[in-house]
Amino acid sequence: MKKLASLFMVAVLAGAVTLGAYKAFFEKPQYEMIEDSTEMSVFTTSNKAVSYDNPAYSEINFTIAAENTVNAVVHVKNLTTNSSPGSLFDYFYGSQDNQRPQIGTGSGVIISADGYIVTNNHVIAKANELRVTLNNNKTYEAEIIGTDPNTDIALIKIEPDNKLPYLAFGDSDNAKIGEWVLAVGNPFNLTSTVTAGIVSAKARDLGRNQSFIQTDAAVNPGNSGGALVNTNGDLIGINTAITSQTGSYVGYSFAVPSNIAKKVVEDIMEYGNVQKGILGIQSPRLSTPYAMQNGINEIDGVYIDDVEEDSGAYEADLRPGDVIKMVDEIKVRKFADLTGYVSTKRPGDQLNVTIEREGKELSLAVTLKERQTIVVPIMGLTVKNLTEKDKEIFGTDVGVKITGVPETYRGYGLDGKVILKIDDENVNDIYEAKTLFGAISRYGKTVITLVDNKGERERIVFQ
Repeated sequence: MKKLASLFMVAVLAGAVTLGAYKAFFEKPQYEMIEDSTEMSVFTTSNKAVSYDNPAYSEINFTIAAENTVNAVVHVKNLTTNSSPGSLFDYFYGSQDNQRPQIGTGSGVIISADGYIVTNNHVIAKANELRVTLNNNKTYEAEIIGTDPNTDIALIKIEPDNKLPYLAFGDSDNAKIGEWVLAVGNPFNLTSTVTAGIVSAKARDLGRNQSFIQTDAAVNPGNSGGALVNTNGDLIGINTAITSQTGSYVGYSFAVPSNIAKKVVEDIMEYGNVQKGILGIQSPRLSTPYAMQNGINEIDGVYIDDVEEDSGAYEADLRPGDVIKMVDEIKVRKFADLTGYVSTKRPGDQLNVTIEREGKELSLAVTLKERQTIVVPIMGLTVKNLTEKDKEIFGTDVGVKITGVPETYRGYGLDGKVILKIDDENVNDIYEAKTLFGAISRYGKTVITLVDNKGERERIVFQ
């Protein structure tokens, strides 16, 4: 018995020694020492003293802007139906489809006391029914007044019982990089959510020839169509997009500038559609080999590569090789600066365009015109409306002239000819051409009737 006890004590002692050695030499500490000290570690990053009594710190206050905004931002529900086969038998034999209701949600901003609301086009697209819930939980059915897919802006209307709180459009041109802003919306169905950030960039191009305000205010699915306001409560943007690999916010969000949204809304209310004035120039993308080989990617301004015939730029004598430096009082450093400002204008508006030509600076008055050229869907042809000279040369009062042909169709001899008909439907202008080409089936047969400058007609069949 004594021998067994002795062996047990030796085992315990050996284990203790082993554990102590492991703790001392191998195990890394999982804690940090905390000292009770009145001093903090300080790293000098600037020789300039920082005062926290500075008004720039003490005067930042989001409460008033938030209070004024949350009651003017609404929750938008888009009810659609999605048809799908109910069974494998239905799928193969085309029996009755199942109509499955789907609900999409987003936000909107009340812009008038009688119930006009601006939101994103993608929030209300394909809606069978729209419902708008106010911050006081009252719900109304809404009707679509008009949309503009190009800017992703839509105008809807409810019939409220009483006058509503609303936001007036501010001047987004006055927004400054680094300025505090609030994003107000309904992410993940969480109503009346306010997040704060700063204006990170202006005139951000996301590849759509648009011009967005970029912020780091948190925006998530459901925020689309909500308000971006400054600390004064001025509406300076409509939150529209995020860049993310997950579908959720990762640090950047984008808003349509209020000046663009305001112009779209006013056009819809006054004309029933969006009036688009164009300058009439073409500029190469800075990332292309052509731009890099010619040093265009290093130019501070917008390089004019081509000028459209009969455009405002053509009549004002803008030329290829000119560099646009300023439009009115807006400095132009990239193409999105230019398109963003022009998007706030209408045909007939006059702009003062400052250009650099052969080392000299010139100011030219340019009158915007309606778009005369467009790229049609499916085939990707570039077509333009006929001028009076074209009508005389081709012997026709209707049709559109082909001015650009993608590589796929270059062997058909299309360039420079006039399209008269598509599948026996007359083509009167570029917008009819866009509609008719958009209706072409990718799997069917299309017949295009053309005429050349000698008056000879031909019909080409595309399979």
